[in-house]
Amino acid sequence: MKPMYSRALRGLLGSRKHAAVVVAFWVLLAGLLAGIAPALESVEDNASANLPPAASDSMKARELVRARTPDRDAPPAVVVVRGEGADAAERTREAVARITSALTGPDRPDRIVDVVSTVTTPGAAPELVSRDRDTQLIVVPLSGSPSDEPFRNAVDEVRALASDRAGPTDVAVTGPAGIATDTVKVFGGGDRTMLLATVLLVLVVLLAIYRSPLMALVPLLAVGVAMRVSEAIGALLADAGIVTVSSQTASIMTVLLFGVGTDYALIITARYREALLDEPDRPRAMRTAVRRTAESVLASASTVVLAMFALLAAVSPALRGFGPYLALGVAVMALVAFTFLPALVLLLGGGVFWPGGAGRAAERGRGAGVWHRVAALVARAPARVAAAVVALLVVMSAGLLGYQESFDPLSGFRAATESERGQRVVREEFGPGEIAPGTVVVRSRDDLRAGPVPDAVTAALAGADGVARVGERPRFGEDGRTAFHEVVLAHDPYGTEALDAIGPLKETARAAAETAGARDVTVLVAGETAQSADIRAALDRDTVLVALLVLAVVTAVLVLLLRSLLAPLYLMATLVLSFLATLGATTFVTLTVLGDEGIGNRVTAYVFVFLVALGVDYNIFIMSRFKQELRTLPPAEAIGAALTRTGGVVSSAGLILAATFAVLTTQPIRELFQFGFAMALGILLDTFLVRPLLVPALVRLLGDRALWPTRPEHPTKPTAPVVPADPSAGSAARTGLLLRAFTWIAVVEACTWAGLLIGMYVKYVPETTELGVRVFGALHGAAFVAYVLLTLLVAVRLKWGPGRTTLLALLAAVPPFATVAFELWARRTGRLPAKPAPAPRPAPAP
Repeated sequence: MKPMYSRALRGLLGSRKHAAVVVAFWVLLAGLLAGIAPALESVEDNASANLPPAASDSMKARELVRARTPDRDAPPAVVVVRGEGADAAERTREAVARITSALTGPDRPDRIVDVVSTVTTPGAAPELVSRDRDTQLIVVPLSGSPSDEPFRNAVDEVRALASDRAGPTDVAVTGPAGIATDTVKVFGGGDRTMLLATVLLVLVVLLAIYRSPLMALVPLLAVGVAMRVSEAIGALLADAGIVTVSSQTASIMTVLLFGVGTDYALIITARYREALLDEPDRPRAMRTAVRRTAESVLASASTVVLAMFALLAAVSPALRGFGPYLALGVAVMALVAFTFLPALVLLLGGGVFWPGGAGRAAERGRGAGVWHRVAALVARAPARVAAAVVALLVVMSAGLLGYQESFDPLSGFRAATESERGQRVVREEFGPGEIAPGTVVVRSRDDLRAGPVPDAVTAALAGADGVARVGERPRFGEDGRTAFHEVVLAHDPYGTEALDAIGPLKETARAAAETAGARDVTVLVAGETAQSADIRAALDRDTVLVALLVLAVVTAVLVLLLRSLLAPLYLMATLVLSFLATLGATTFVTLTVLGDEGIGNRVTAYVFVFLVALGVDYNIFIMSRFKQELRTLPPAEAIGAALTRTGGVVSSAGLILAATFAVLTTQPIRELFQFGFAMALGILLDTFLVRPLLVPALVRLLGDRALWPTRPEHPTKPTAPVVPADPSAGSAARTGLLLRAFTWIAVVEACTWAGLLIGMYVKYVPETTELGVRVFGALHGAAFVAYVLLTLLVAVRLKWGPGRTTLLALLAAVPPFATVAFELWARRTGRLPAKPAPAPRPAPAP
């Protein structure tokens, strides 16, 4: 493996001519992909990320509402009209008449399905007019999807017409249509500003670190190439329906690539400067630098990629669709860092170090004096240093006492919007529940139109706790077996009390229907509150599952990298403690100091995945250097040397990574602000507390046991030459048996995957194959777990490097990912039908 790797490095970085070919290849590839790929914005899906899982009750209810009452499924724009002064009610009435006339006239937007106001529907006045009669609502359902640009244009036209006809009244357009339109505008407005701010920030920091204009531009050019290639491939995959990309994911991808890209650049160029001290030949020095950093950078990139793929185990669209695109970006960035970046440095020659020169740059690679003092501090009092850092992190974790989540999309805007202004008026004049009414769907095998069931359910719902009002008469499906009851809660529809009320509401309706004589009753709830409740349940489940998977992935990478069972345990403990401190401090600052209603419901999961996956990088860098220094130094001196040599470059990398995530705090979206703040704080903690103080202190306290069960050979003790002994027959037999098991389990996984795909393809033709699909799926899952475990065992047994091990382990992840991609593609192209909504049982023959 090593000779092959050396030959590959000579082929890529053997001379400036070879380097020129590598640079030209990446530039041409980026240009070619940019020419054939659609624009990323054109394939973004911002709707599904804010929905609960497709199999949840609220989504089933929504499908029933769409199928049985399609006119009620059109997302409405709600025009809020409020008059002021002594004759406010009369002004409001006149304005509503003018606006209604414009919205129903010949110049109205094409997507308007209906207009419900006191002019068109006088009987709806109790729901459309406030108690003091100063405020009225006009409900304007619009056809299409809020994610489509024509839909948003229609909302803008409604706003323009309402504003023109408002007269002396105050008018705002809100409702689901208005909120969706404002969300897209708020997201889209800050993307370019964020990109420019990120570039300028990283450039300034790199100039301060490198003190060379060309060297500061090299990482930015590498990130630019990786970003263009990643966006193009991601757009192609999204257009094919294989991955999902949202505006939020694209924003995070930008800062992530700038962060990890400059990290990798700093690590590789720092080793290049070190190599130049002993090797004046630049291509040979660069090959040495890449070879010595390959293990740690590959482990770092693998950790992030595998952590992103762990999100595929989630059922929440917000988490499940988040990982693949970001994993793609980090993988491409790692390839660019290993090839394009060193090739570009070689191509620029000695001028890359101008004006200081290569000699001065190489001297800076020896380590800064401040890190010698830090290493001396840890050496003098490791126990006190560790205790002080742990105490500080525990105190910061105390902020979790005030932790609470928010599901209100409007409170997530950190900028004033028309929809938020309109919702505030609705809340004040009509009550909080009127912002987002819900629909209780009652299904039975009997015709519900003629019996007492609808009245019984209506009365029961009206008397339920937390219900403000219930519609007078339910709407029925075409067959009469489904009834739709409109329900308005007395609570904030996005608050905890409203979310907790969904379950009891279902039970109340079911009990009333069964008592009234309905048979085989099914009760579902549609609406914003029900969807938020299902999102909360899914995220609670996913956060725990994804956290365990990420911890397992990171632990496995550390085991392979360090050949230790103990070190991964205390390193992971430091990361978990750092996460708790970060989340506690973020909760205190954003909720207590800044006044946010709660932590964004997805922020905790995002922060955990990214902070653990990226925070472990700095532990990887220092511990891999510690492992290398053990070849010539005893453990106590090795950890000091590792801290000194990596201190400057890793701290610079952490500072840049934290700064890039801090750019997200400029975004007018609460979740991005909180995520950016938490990531910046957490990375700074890992960079300046955990990695330089806590981890070295623990290594000093553990001494020779720091990498247990590996015991370092002290170089100060003379060692006798080792005579290789023939392996025993028993050892050889065990190794052969392990390899045969590894081979056969790979064959089993491939066969079960093939059976699973075949079963999926014919799954909906004969219904009897459903059992076969489940059997193959269970076998494939077991084979997948066994394959990964055997890969780790074989790697430890045969002393494989992390590169080969990661490659073989990733092969096990290809079939599950390909299976998901196949099903998405098959449904998109019509080869598999969309999952049907559950149909009611047919009534028995009399």
